[in-house]
Amino acid sequence: MNNNDIFKKLRVALMLRDDQIVSILELVDFRISKSELGAFFRDEKHENFVECGDQILRNFLNGLVIHLRGTKENPKNPMDVIAVHKQEAKPKEYTKSENTPKKEFSLKPDFKKKPTSKPNFKDKKPTKKIEIVEKVQYKNGKNKKG
Repeated sequence: MNNNDIFKKLRVALMLRDDQIVSILELVDFRISKSELGAFFRDEKHENFVECGDQILRNFLNGLVIHLRGTKENPKNPMDVIAVHKQEAKPKEYTKSENTPKKEFSLKPDFKKKPTSKPNFKDKKPTKKIEIVEKVQYKNGKNKKG
């Protein structure tokens, strides 16, 4: 397991976004851009993959301690910080407001649903069957006995 794997696992476990990781690294006066950070999380076979060095991981861990625990002057409860991360990571639920139009964009076409059960044909009146082709008797030269 290399530094990139450790960094990825911490990111997923703590539900951190790129901008949050950048701010954590700034707590220990280590500046990095989002694009440089994204190179650490790429697949090893990708052309823009960059190996995460010991210095970057060390600074991230030191900044993570300050982020979760706080400082001596301003201590924090780590579980409260993690709860905030969970709340931010949850997808926001859609609530329909009064100002939105009634018809909303949908990828599915508006087809009427077919009934799930078989229709009851007993209630319908019997209709006379119309024959389109008359009954034709073919004579192809053979006499049938019978």
